[in-house]
Amino acid sequence: MPDKVITVPGPGRVELVEQDAAELRPGTFRVRTLYSGVSAGTELSYVKGTNPYLNVSWNADLGLFQPGGASTPYPVTRLGYMQVAEVVESATPAVRVGAVGAMTYGHRTGHVADPLAERFVPLPDDLDPLLGVYVAHMGPICANGLLHAGADLYGTDVRGLGDGVRGRRVAVVGSGVVALLTALFARRHGAASVVVLDPTPQRREVAEALGLETLDPEADDPAVVLKTRWAHTAGDRGADVVFQCRGQAWALHLALRLLRPQGTVIDLAFYQAGADAVRLGEEFHHNGLSLRCAQIGRVPRGLTPTWDRERLSADTIDLLRAYGDLIRKHLVSAVVPFEEAPALLTDLAERRRQELQVVLTG
Repeated sequence: MPDKVITVPGPGRVELVEQDAAELRPGTFRVRTLYSGVSAGTELSYVKGTNPYLNVSWNADLGLFQPGGASTPYPVTRLGYMQVAEVVESATPAVRVGAVGAMTYGHRTGHVADPLAERFVPLPDDLDPLLGVYVAHMGPICANGLLHAGADLYGTDVRGLGDGVRGRRVAVVGSGVVALLTALFARRHGAASVVVLDPTPQRREVAEALGLETLDPEADDPAVVLKTRWAHTAGDRGADVVFQCRGQAWALHLALRLLRPQGTVIDLAFYQAGADAVRLGEEFHHNGLSLRCAQIGRVPRGLTPTWDRERLSADTIDLLRAYGDLIRKHLVSAVVPFEEAPALLTDLAERRRQELQVVLTG
């Protein structure tokens, strides 16, 4: 039986195509997709045509984008990294038939995986399998943000995710999925205060339903509000750490304004249009601030031996056990069949439809 695969043949075009199922080879296993979560930032950037991989080439050895071809040209045939699947055949003793786990193989109804090359994170029986879409990649993205905050304080001596937030005042700019999971991680791991800032009323309502405090950055100046509230010593006011989770220049500028002197922004955002409006001659310079990019491709320098992706996934499962009911009720805004995905992704890219978290069902 062929697999159905979501592809992007060109800007503004999404298709659901059939592909012959791959052969089950010795040492591999076959899965059937149960749920596939949509990452509105990364995936829609391919639909919109704004992802840099479409226009320039990424030189992994130099760590540079360079002209001369695209790293991922159209058609984009692999989209998505938030899958939950059931094992239906196995030719390896490492993975049993019937197991349900989190994976990152893209939006497709079936897949053959090599356990030596791909992750399969078994989901515990007490976890709603739909929430497993966060376990393999999205949750670790957010956990890695907290890990960077810990490394900012303790270098390589980070013992737990709470090291960078415990007892500290935390601001989170944005209230998409990354921002809200990051805020819940911070609260879960002992932050003294967590405030989510976003101009969209509906998203602030979701944050509040999750038990988080919010501020509207377009109302009273939130930097003044929080710096009045969060006093340390004379001339030292503001957030201890800010997690910046919205890929727009105004959001990074706001994040810098929220910080206490010599504070750090942990940046988890994807600036598809760059960030030309960030004013580095103002608070960034005068308050001696720091900006750290927490990109899931790497944990902080020196922490790789103790903080691999499996550990970040385990911390994600712990978060989902604590807040799973709230996340399922308020964060997951649409569950739709694979057949509706092309129209849905196109509508989201064109802003004809607004959703927080879409989950496709296989």
